[in-house]
Amino acid sequence: MGTFQIDFGESRKSKIVGIDLGTTNSLVAYMDLTGPRIIDDAEGRKIVPSTVSLTPDGKLVAGEPAKELLLTAPDRTVYSVKRLMGRGVADVQEELKLFPFRIAEDSDSVIKLRLGDRTFTPPEISAAVLKQLKENAEAALGAPVTEAVITVPAYFNDAQRQATKDAGRLAGLEVLRLVNEPTAASLAYGLDKRKDGVIAVYDFGGGTFDISILRLHDGIFEVLATNGDTHLGGDDIDNLLLRIALEDVQSEWSEDLTADSEGVQRLRRAVIHAKEELSFVPQARIELAYKGKTYQRMIDRELFERLIAPVVERTLAPCRACLADAKLTPEQIDEVVMVGGSTRIPLVRSAVERLFKTKPHTELNPDEVVALGAAVQAGILAGDVEDKLLLDVTPLSLGIETMGGVVSKLIHRNSTIPASATETFTTAVDGQRNVLIHVLQGERELVKDARSLARFDLKDIQPMPAGLARIEVRFLIDANGILNVTARDARTGKEQSVEVKPSYGLTEEQVEAMIQESFDKAEEDLRERQVREARVEADNILAATGKAQKSDAWKEMPAEERAAIDAAKRDLESVYNSSDHRVINEKIEALNQATRQLAENMMNTAVRGALKGTKVD
Repeated sequence: MGTFQIDFGESRKSKIVGIDLGTTNSLVAYMDLTGPRIIDDAEGRKIVPSTVSLTPDGKLVAGEPAKELLLTAPDRTVYSVKRLMGRGVADVQEELKLFPFRIAEDSDSVIKLRLGDRTFTPPEISAAVLKQLKENAEAALGAPVTEAVITVPAYFNDAQRQATKDAGRLAGLEVLRLVNEPTAASLAYGLDKRKDGVIAVYDFGGGTFDISILRLHDGIFEVLATNGDTHLGGDDIDNLLLRIALEDVQSEWSEDLTADSEGVQRLRRAVIHAKEELSFVPQARIELAYKGKTYQRMIDRELFERLIAPVVERTLAPCRACLADAKLTPEQIDEVVMVGGSTRIPLVRSAVERLFKTKPHTELNPDEVVALGAAVQAGILAGDVEDKLLLDVTPLSLGIETMGGVVSKLIHRNSTIPASATETFTTAVDGQRNVLIHVLQGERELVKDARSLARFDLKDIQPMPAGLARIEVRFLIDANGILNVTARDARTGKEQSVEVKPSYGLTEEQVEAMIQESFDKAEEDLRERQVREARVEADNILAATGKAQKSDAWKEMPAEERAAIDAAKRDLESVYNSSDHRVINEKIEALNQATRQLAENMMNTAVRGALKGTKVD
């Protein structure tokens, strides 16, 4: 006898989920009738560790199973791969010193990680984490999940954002939006309901610390400044406690556990458990039972806070720098949002309150707040959220032409609109009075491959030596998709603007073709951009050296030093037209070294001239 299935239609409708793809841990959330909700896995766990391992049968596994394999198969397991997304081998040399990543020998501009006998790119690794989140969501919702909103750090550049979208595509997800993590946290707290305000988002996670300051104006979140430390997080607190515990164990058991990876891992878990308890109780016990021996130690909050005070203090310096970059005082911050598990620690909360002079938002689970905000954005897109502006996106990146015929992108493709961005540029020629602002659209790196939208002149700027003028260029896209570009001389306040109408005259097919072309030519474009940027730098140093050779300081230099500078200058001129940016940069550095003494002599001459005739009372 056959069975009948009733299709309720709506229940099988594809859901749009919000994903926090984190450095250490990741989460997936969705909007239900009452609000955003985190989705559990089959074991009831909300958090999926951002760890991936290759099993002996050649399958990639992510999350808790991979975290367990980190102990037994470290050569087949990777973590914190978010740090490598969209970056080249040359960019990540510092990261490689801190993590046991095994880079494949054939890695060139694209990093390939070796797991066992196979290699994977960072987007492929991240895709395994996203696939696990997708499976968890499908199992919990009983419906296919094919579309997602994914969060990224506010400082992620175009390549890092594109790598995140590629990871989504590899996981079988159409990434409808990339939302900045601080914006998502603000959405989770409903701060978008304010008309205006300045919001600081303090994000203290497991492996990284980020601080972002946003301005909210008429529903637009503008990132004013970001700062942080990519190697500062809750892990540093764990390592402090672990070091003390290992010393205790060695003195009590007369045994060094540091070489026993399983023993260290078990002790680390005991330490983390005690740390978490100390956020809520005045004292906690670190306890380890291992190989027939037991270790116990009580630790109270006073000692704990004394130990971790230097780590907490290290988070405050980037906060102060971020305030300075945003040209704000702590009193001008209206709201502070806390993100990341480490912000549960009372000492962290009190330090942030003291710095920003306002009580931070801690009502929501700090591990979940970014994913919840992503779910709010997903709900807006799905039409599940009423009374909210349905924010559209820019179909292609928008930017301006800079020296060397390179495109500097201000608003990236798929940025939620309304959107705004401001960047400061400078002049290329001494005494320059006019600056041409050339507005461009597209994903390619060079002006010749981008689409020209508008040109206008900022006239009568204050004439200054090259590189000293400050030209602020602001892009603002309103809710109707109208782009307004304003250029302003920061010294005189003179400004000029142009308006570009919505949709920018492109069909969906043309947009797709431009995006596809940017994928196909990504490596070629990057190489060409690097060469052009190296030539611009070469032009600058050759011009500066030529100028210096007409000064008194040059005449006073020994003949052999002048000969060395001449030789370094000739070397740079001889490779100027090379198609390898590394060769040009090498000769730039050589000329930099050769002219160091000349620069010092010129500075001393200038100081002597400035002090001539002055008296010290």
